[in-house]
Amino acid sequence: MLAVLSGGGTAGHINPALALAETLIDRGFEVHFAGTPGGIEARLVPAANIPFTAFEAAGFNRRHPLSLITSSLKIAKSTRAAMRWFKELQPDVVVGFGGYVSIPVAMAAERMGIPVVLHEQNSVMGMANRSLAARAAAVCITYGHTLGHLTPEVQSRTAITGNPVRRSVLEATREEGRDLLGVPDDATLMLVFGGSLGAQRINDGLIALKEELLAREGLHIVHVTGPKELKRVEGALALTEEEARRWQVMGYQDQMGKCLAAADLIVSRAGATSLAEIAARAVPALLIPFPYATADHQTTNARAYVDAGCAQMLADSEVVDDAGAATIAFREAVLSLVDGPELRASMTEAARREMGHDAAAELASVVCSVLQ
Repeated sequence: MLAVLSGGGTAGHINPALALAETLIDRGFEVHFAGTPGGIEARLVPAANIPFTAFEAAGFNRRHPLSLITSSLKIAKSTRAAMRWFKELQPDVVVGFGGYVSIPVAMAAERMGIPVVLHEQNSVMGMANRSLAARAAAVCITYGHTLGHLTPEVQSRTAITGNPVRRSVLEATREEGRDLLGVPDDATLMLVFGGSLGAQRINDGLIALKEELLAREGLHIVHVTGPKELKRVEGALALTEEEARRWQVMGYQDQMGKCLAAADLIVSRAGATSLAEIAARAVPALLIPFPYATADHQTTNARAYVDAGCAQMLADSEVVDDAGAATIAFREAVLSLVDGPELRASMTEAARREMGHDAAAELASVVCSVLQ
């Protein structure tokens, strides 16, 4: 059996696809991936030793009607190219994970009678999956309440699988992570990240707390700023050589599984994949949802996890004030985790109780079911 997986834009689309790829390969599938030439998938997928083919795709801006025409032309061209590719490859199934590139790939499959399975990572379905759901053989969702946003006809073909997590995250050890980062085993490690694209507000909040955080003698910080924010954050922190031994700043980190395994606490956005990985490792977290996500889905993603006692949540607007100083709420939330081993232990225990099924295995079973 040959499966083509497709998705693009952020690691949040790619990592669940790679988790599924691992499980499908175990079940005897050959797996290929279709993404964009300039997206993060063009680096992550080949690094996972999965054959990668690129197709152009782009969204449109409602404020610029001309972009709808150019986007439509690009999707039509890529659909034709994907059909030519499928004639050579002869895939048995296509699985779309969102991002504009999944539209022409899925459309090509539909025209050629190849079944399409969709996976939605977030609580609110993205544009690509919404446009394809009515014709998909099966739709898989992460959160049960997403069902309420689907038509009855699509609901009849929908399964709640959860969000797959890669084995590199599940199987990494604390020792591997501490060795990678050069952090002593007895140190408290705070991991800060904003998803693959970074988060300016979170970065600003950490910059504002620099002196208080470095005053904690046993605290080490691994601060993943996002590539575009790296130079600005480095300049604003202005770490001395001695401070930099305890506060590592990097634009991106490919080995997040090891970093998560090494962490004692996390400050992060609440993207579906980040949240799934945090939950899989049961790491105490302060979640700062991205406020401009479609239908505020990051807040919805996080709410049940927070309500279960696994994490704290703070609005993006509550991180820093207009002068760039950390708010009282952000300061107290961060320091309560840094200084509170008992609080962290209770969150870890709650997260372990919440851990459920193997989402990659359940999604793979749906893929197999459409082929029977």
